[in-house]
Amino acid sequence: MSDCLFCKLIEGAIPSQQVYSDDKVLVFKDIKPKAAVHLLLIPRKHIASLVEVTPEDDELMAYMLRLLPTLARQQGLDTGFRTVINTGPGGGQIVYHLHFHLLGGPDLGD
Repeated sequence: MSDCLFCKLIEGAIPSQQVYSDDKVLVFKDIKPKAAVHLLLIPRKHIASLVEVTPEDDELMAYMLRLLPTLARQQGLDTGFRTVINTGPGGGQIVYHLHFHLLGGPDLGD
């Protein structure tokens, strides 16, 4: 998608503070962090939102979910972390490319 911000990040057209990258996903620091640790985990495949996920994406979704605890441990989040998926305008989604927020650290709040 030529107008998708996260697709441009994946292509390298826009810089990001990458934390992890492989052939399936890209992980980078959020530019407006809401916590001491605030990472975004995105699939390289463009999927607009959670409601667009199909059975074809099951393996990718499982891969992403299983990667989250590893990323959290690497960030020192030994006591826990929060994951968020904003979906659609009513769910607060701003960038229409599926992404997981991984948040943690002191003063995470409610």
